[in-house]
Amino acid sequence: MPVEKPEITLAWGTMNRWGTLKRRASLLIAGLLLLGAAPAIAAESAAEQISSFRAKHGEPKVVRDATLDRIAMDQARAMAAKDNLSHDALGPFNRRVAPAGAGRAAENIAYGYESFEKTLGQWIDSSGHRKNLLLRNASRVGIASARTASGKRTYWAMVIAGDYEPKPKKGKKDQEPVVAVKRDAAPASKPKASTCHIKLLSLCI
Repeated sequence: MPVEKPEITLAWGTMNRWGTLKRRASLLIAGLLLLGAAPAIAAESAAEQISSFRAKHGEPKVVRDATLDRIAMDQARAMAAKDNLSHDALGPFNRRVAPAGAGRAAENIAYGYESFEKTLGQWIDSSGHRKNLLLRNASRVGIASARTASGKRTYWAMVIAGDYEPKPKKGKKDQEPVVAVKRDAAPASKPKASTCHIKLLSLCI
């Protein structure tokens, strides 16, 4: 008498050939979704790490900001291209950070570590970098890293800033701008009014 092979049963029921194909397709889709979400998850965790450190010192949390991310990425790539750790690798910071529209902003840079966690630890241990991490009333952050052409060194850049400043309201085109006018001091004494109607040969008539 032939012996029948038992079917493999799983928690959700009997698995047949169609079920196997569906399961494989589901796993493949889930894997692709996780891969696509990985950079966003990693990016947010960096902001969370900074926020956690700030919270311990009474400062509000920060969230990732696309403009600051771009500024940080440009800086990291410039340093990696030149293999030089410098805030001026791409120009002065105040000019580079202008698109962020923030009244207060700061930048931390580093190289050497592969992970952001270790880089953050390095900044926390440095008084100047630590001060930037605790920038008062900061609400946004941008973080990026770039490798040198040889791939031997990783450069990091972090830009932290406050809220966007409101743009000044535009008035009418024909309206004159308000300016401060410097007024001259009044003379000490006014000249006496003349009572002469006609003056002839030094005679007042």
